[in-house]
Amino acid sequence: MAADLSQIVKAYDIRGVVPDQWDESLAELFGAAFARVTDAEAIVVGHDMRPSSPGLSTAFARGAAALGVDVTEIGLCSTDQLYYASGALNLPGAMFTASHNPAQYNGIKLCRAGAAPVGQDTGLAEIRELVEGWMKSGAPEGAAARGTLTRTDTLRDYAAYLRSLVDLTSIRPLKVVVDAGNGMGGHTVPTVFEGLPLTLVPMYFELDGTFPNHEANPLDPANIVDLQKRVREESADLGLAFDGDADRCFVVDEQGDPVSPSAITALVAARELARHGGSGTVIHNLITSWTVPEVVKENGGTPVRTRVGHSFIKAEMARSGAIFGGEHSAHYYFKDFWNADTGMLAALHVLAALGTQQTPLSALLSAYNRYTGSGEINSTVADQAGRIAAIKAAYADRPDITLDELDGLTVTAPDWWFNVRPSNTEPLLRLNAEARDEPTMNKIKDEALTIIRS
Repeated sequence: MAADLSQIVKAYDIRGVVPDQWDESLAELFGAAFARVTDAEAIVVGHDMRPSSPGLSTAFARGAAALGVDVTEIGLCSTDQLYYASGALNLPGAMFTASHNPAQYNGIKLCRAGAAPVGQDTGLAEIRELVEGWMKSGAPEGAAARGTLTRTDTLRDYAAYLRSLVDLTSIRPLKVVVDAGNGMGGHTVPTVFEGLPLTLVPMYFELDGTFPNHEANPLDPANIVDLQKRVREESADLGLAFDGDADRCFVVDEQGDPVSPSAITALVAARELARHGGSGTVIHNLITSWTVPEVVKENGGTPVRTRVGHSFIKAEMARSGAIFGGEHSAHYYFKDFWNADTGMLAALHVLAALGTQQTPLSALLSAYNRYTGSGEINSTVADQAGRIAAIKAAYADRPDITLDELDGLTVTAPDWWFNVRPSNTEPLLRLNAEARDEPTMNKIKDEALTIIRS
């Protein structure tokens, strides 16, 4: 097909509308290019529940096999299950998913052996270049010996591995509502939770890539309303919501109130530090709460602050040997999971922490909710650089204020901070603010928004 790869090859993955922007013929070329760039003898391929995923995945495998690469196809899986397979089998991997995007979208998340990420600077630009060349000149010449295609189910091994990383042997009975959003959590949760003393209340476990109930993006408050209501109706101990490819997990407490991913990051960081002997590096991005580095230090760890984005987290995890990393977007990264992100492992940590003591989740997490945050507020801005410069000028000469430009602009005072950073793909500025109390947070949030939107 005549495709514009600049529109679908993103910074960290391939993503676009099927069949308008890409199709199985293009997926086959991507498979061949992935084989060529990784120079692998074998790869592993999996896919989510979207209607287009099986065909795209099969075409990709066919393209790789044509160049002599053996392909292990694991079929339906979550993204972190694909990372498990890449790590456990030590093979490069390809996951067909568009995460929480609408049904007409699909994409490919790629990794090298051991779940090492593939982005623009680590192979994706080369893959695009090869595919663009083959679109003009025809498919690459096949290998003398075609690679094999083998079907393997890794779900039980994935579940067993996750449970080997968290001690769940002595947890009390818990009632858990899980909203899978018709995504891959409906496939993985029953097996991961099997045999645990949990009363599971499933919501939208039917695999349906048309997302008939709500968008599978739990960070949008509109998409957890059903979960919050059900938790209250069931008098459940907590609720869990997964996104479409089930690599992110969002938590609500027993009252149905959403739990900040920063609080989950702090909780899991404390547990991982204890599991690693009371020391280690923990990565957090610059829009996580002040609570996170405080808790890390209190538990003997070393916090390291990074830019927003999984590529920065994963790179810093590898560089520093960090044991854990967390983002405010509900991505959680573990050294013992090949530095890859797995919301399911974070969920197991929450169940273990709650189940080994008697207080409700809201009380347990009160130690990790020390400040008031605004959440992310987006503003449409034509001149992103100009508005950031205006904010910098407004705060530059104020006493007790520090400015840093690690990612956008962060303005920090003794009792508050805010960060403004531009979107890479849209004319937006994203504001996150936090303060020691709500009136201060609202004041500084409104002050920043006035400058951004003026």
